[in-house]
Amino acid sequence: MRLSALLALAAIALPYSVADAAQDPYSYAEPERVRVRHVELDLALDFPARAIAGTVTLELDWRDAQALTLNLDTRELAIERVEALDDAGHAQALRYTLAAPDAELGSRLGIATPTQPARVRIAYRTAPAASGLQWLDQAQTADRQAPFLFSQSQSIHARSWIPLQDTPAVRFSYAARVRAAQGITVLMSALRRPAQGDVQSFSQPHPIPSYLMAIAAGALAEQATSPRTAVWAESSQVQAAAREFSDIEPMMQTTEHLYGPYRWGRYDMLVLPPSFPFGGMENPQMTFLTPTVIAGDKSLVSVVAHELAHSWSGNLVTSATWRDIWLNEGFTTYVENRIVEAVYGKTQADEEFVVAAGELQHKMRSLSENQQRLAPAPREVGADDALTDVAYVKGAWFLRFLEARFGRAVFDTYLRDYFDHFAFQSITTEQMLAYLRANLVDKHPGKVGWDQVEQWVYAPGLPESATLPAVPAFTAIDTARAAFLEGTLGAAALPAKDWNTHEWLYFLDHLPEAPMLAQVQALDAAWQLSRSGNAEIGMRWLPRAIRAGDSAAWPAARTYMLRIGRMKLTLPVYRIFASTPAGLAYAEAAYRAHKAEYHPLTRQAIEKVLRKAHAQPEAIR
Repeated sequence: MRLSALLALAAIALPYSVADAAQDPYSYAEPERVRVRHVELDLALDFPARAIAGTVTLELDWRDAQALTLNLDTRELAIERVEALDDAGHAQALRYTLAAPDAELGSRLGIATPTQPARVRIAYRTAPAASGLQWLDQAQTADRQAPFLFSQSQSIHARSWIPLQDTPAVRFSYAARVRAAQGITVLMSALRRPAQGDVQSFSQPHPIPSYLMAIAAGALAEQATSPRTAVWAESSQVQAAAREFSDIEPMMQTTEHLYGPYRWGRYDMLVLPPSFPFGGMENPQMTFLTPTVIAGDKSLVSVVAHELAHSWSGNLVTSATWRDIWLNEGFTTYVENRIVEAVYGKTQADEEFVVAAGELQHKMRSLSENQQRLAPAPREVGADDALTDVAYVKGAWFLRFLEARFGRAVFDTYLRDYFDHFAFQSITTEQMLAYLRANLVDKHPGKVGWDQVEQWVYAPGLPESATLPAVPAFTAIDTARAAFLEGTLGAAALPAKDWNTHEWLYFLDHLPEAPMLAQVQALDAAWQLSRSGNAEIGMRWLPRAIRAGDSAAWPAARTYMLRIGRMKLTLPVYRIFASTPAGLAYAEAAYRAHKAEYHPLTRQAIEKVLRKAHAQPEAIR
């Protein structure tokens, strides 16, 4: 849609232009001049050197007849040569410059092209500390059989292992040939092809953005969960994971019924080592998952529902810039909740959303006004920093608001049409709003005022129209918690024997951040919370116990921090330790001893917490 038409349709008063919002400030690429449309990888994995080496061939779509430069994103890549390829495969060397690195963006690789070649091939090698890769020694894996490699390209880390246009605005198909040592299974965000000797091959026929480029390699086993789904993990984990994720086929069928066919062929899941820094990553055809979601009772499988939902919102319809990431995560969180409701019931879905909403409201207190907007002002939020609860939960809350106003049947039809209309495209917030106005708001006048839509998207905080479902179990928990805190109900007398995970999370979320020491000790004695194997419970309980002064919780917290590399779960424990000199020293010693076991992104985040504690102790508290 032309910009003038979009502005006329949306009529939104913005503090910045739509054109400015559509630009990606986190990429050196110039996709309006030339775009990558297909990628061919020929790579070798060098575990001893902790490097990937080989070539990438980029098929190009030149859009500006005067353009003679191809700008690519890289981070700490060693570029060995750059060549133009003609139709017969003959190579011609090209001149290139690798600019000085920017701390966030990496280095611009500028390639001079005397003509406009259809294909450019780059030979390169990654750095051992590439920000998007983690190399684990054999001893750092669950089964200790072989070393392990996995990538994490989101947000702008694909450039650390492939030179490309690392922006979600550019989508491309890809194929890959990967050589690895005997006994190493390679997986990618693509369909696996039959291996030929030591070469494992992959094909991704659908155009995807660069942040969905993914690779993993190790001693892996596979267990089918349906004809089109399977779980991959180390041998000791694969059966437990398959049991935990056995509902994936009903989840897929539910989502297809609501929002149209699954368009990616297979849906496989890979359980990664504990150092994986996120709950899950929605890599097409090979979702990466943290082992922390294997609770044994399926209580945390909403993470799987979330990553599956990305097959429609995010992978199929993608945000064009990181400023628009709520189009991925907010829509996905909404769809996730609908999947949970259909498979596990409305009570569980409502409980999960109320818990998530409580986390959002708590975290908003520490965010700037701009960070509280679904569509923040461009360039004021870093690419990685855009992935907050605002994008996930406030985005989903907005869609719940629309569903309530227009009715579920009308909204489901609209959302299915939205996925069809923008399939395999990258779009901005303003394009989404233009489509919303034309195809929902204007077609059903009187249901929602456009000023309400603007308030949800562009205003900080939560609007008055943000309401939550009533959860009777939570009302009873509120009563019990109040009585416990008042001293009229003992910890052992809490009616918690039959509480599910989300009811425990709700109870803990609404405890004081610094309970009385006697209350903490009584709760731990009655319910063994410090020894809980549920990582979400640990994330809520251990900081409160430490803040209350319970030194007996310190060893359990140390074990927890070192067992879990998922940033959402481990950083709160580091932060609470960093709030006192003794705790800071304790956390630093633990980190130094186990630093190599964390993912590079997790190391960066922990080190930022520790540095801030030294520089501004009051800011951590």
